[in-house]
Amino acid sequence: MQTRCHLSVLIHEQAKKYGTKPVITFRNFGSLKWKTVTWNQFSLRVKQVSNAMLNLGIKPQENIAVFSQNCIHYLYTDFGAYGVRAVTIPFYATSSEQQIQYVINDAAARFLFVGEQEQYDKAHRIFALCPTLERIIIFDDSVRISTHDPNALYFSDFLALGENLPRQTELEQRWKEASDDDLCNILYTSGTTGDSKGVMLSYGQYAAGLEANDRCVPIGETDRVINFLPFTHIFERAWTYLCLSEGAELIVNTYPKEIQQSMRETHPTCMASVPRFWEKVYTGVKDRIDNAGSFQRKLFLRALAVGRRYNVEYLSRGKRPPLALQLEYRMYNKTVLSLVRKQLGLEKPNIFPTAGATVSPEVEEFVHAIGIPMLVGYGLTESLATVSCDHKNAPYTIGSVGRPIEGIQIKIGENNEILLKGPTITRGYYKREAFNATIFDADGFFRTGDAGYLKNGELYLTDRIKDLFKTSNGKYIAPQMIETMMLVDKYIDQVAVVADRYKFVSALVVPEFRLIEEWARDHDIPFASREDLCASSKVRDMLKERIDTLQQPLANYEKIKYITLLPHHFSLESGELTNTLKLRRAIIYKNYKELIDKMYEEQPDTQRDIASN
Repeated sequence: MQTRCHLSVLIHEQAKKYGTKPVITFRNFGSLKWKTVTWNQFSLRVKQVSNAMLNLGIKPQENIAVFSQNCIHYLYTDFGAYGVRAVTIPFYATSSEQQIQYVINDAAARFLFVGEQEQYDKAHRIFALCPTLERIIIFDDSVRISTHDPNALYFSDFLALGENLPRQTELEQRWKEASDDDLCNILYTSGTTGDSKGVMLSYGQYAAGLEANDRCVPIGETDRVINFLPFTHIFERAWTYLCLSEGAELIVNTYPKEIQQSMRETHPTCMASVPRFWEKVYTGVKDRIDNAGSFQRKLFLRALAVGRRYNVEYLSRGKRPPLALQLEYRMYNKTVLSLVRKQLGLEKPNIFPTAGATVSPEVEEFVHAIGIPMLVGYGLTESLATVSCDHKNAPYTIGSVGRPIEGIQIKIGENNEILLKGPTITRGYYKREAFNATIFDADGFFRTGDAGYLKNGELYLTDRIKDLFKTSNGKYIAPQMIETMMLVDKYIDQVAVVADRYKFVSALVVPEFRLIEEWARDHDIPFASREDLCASSKVRDMLKERIDTLQQPLANYEKIKYITLLPHHFSLESGELTNTLKLRRAIIYKNYKELIDKMYEEQPDTQRDIASN
């Protein structure tokens, strides 16, 4: 049963309830050994952090910053800050020096908590450029502090300031003064379409969000929840707090690239993720099946078909499967499908919320078919994550993003924009009063910038309004929708659709090079580098043929007519991706302008094709 209280005391109230029950499984920086802490230990550490913050003179509603990958210290810091009514501002572990400097100065932060060497080095370099910054507090004890840095402090030394809880009476007074109107976090947006803005999130928003999600996402005390996304991301942050409020155990995965190995080692029952994770699972399983023997392939495809009928055609629609199908599914579920889940480390899957981008129907059906309850949803930082989601044990439609959670009003405005109102919606952006006056309509509904529609009580997304392209022929193109369709192909790793103001749709494609190399060898195509593969007309023709198959459901004007293969990935370092790995289209189009222009040089066959439609 959910514990409903102010976040400032949540951990301590749960400790009274669960005591010595494990709450966090984690690994220290660079370690391979998993450890656990109990609710009592978690509560004590949080109190020590709060006391240490009081000794440093942190005031109510003061802004502090956290620049780290996921780790147990991150949770100690966040909840310790909530105890003293401070406001935490999280950075992505991959944030640039320029981003850190901008936010620290914008928020006038005095204290910056950092994770490992990379984060410390960046913080140290910008320290002198941030007039308000007084201290850098380092989570990882192995970090090498610069010889000339009197402002750095290891987290262990910081904790010593709160040892024996010297300011506990004052701390408990802060608990009493805590208000739902207090700011809890300021989350700066990743800036896909402009300057980064700080989204203000209050304790009251969290209280409303936790209660609403409790009613439709049944997490329990026996669940073991692994973190995949960064705590910086509102989806993971709100999801983590929901799990803690339900008494579930957290598994903190510090390094994102290790997630699949971590899952196999720790056997979680729940995980919040983005569609790209499941796209990778889907293509990986498909590849293994494609390379399996005839009997194994037929067996798996039959199991998958039965799983789809059982979970998608019947259960998703709230219908009871016929007895024969129940028996057949039970057999395949215990044998073939259970092996697939075991490979993922998901022997007892419960709930797997997925949001952040459009989920391909093929991928969504596949995940359900293998017996993993994916709950597709929609949200944004400004709504404190969840706006809508599939409700477990309730009918849902493949392709939708679920039903609105309790308290959320949805209105479809001009240009099919999704407008929101409710207790989880932000009051605005930090120190952006003029801009804040433009983000709500006359009725107080927040303008999301996303386009969509409601049908039978479920919400459907089309695309970001700012991302919609208009071809020179006047046709509107939704690039994300097309990209999502392409990313289910095992040979495609990244894709950026191009169409705005051009005659037809084209795409920059980054192949999945490991598989492309295998294909080239099988087809006796010589190559010495990735550049050779991308220049090969045979490789390009193969990929274009597969793309043509995938895009058959599209209208002709939406179809990709020409592709260019890239020998390297879009990256954070180049500025082509946000910290949440979304495309920064303007930068991509600028960086690849020459290649894009080349795709639109006179191509008679393509031009005739366009003209005829």
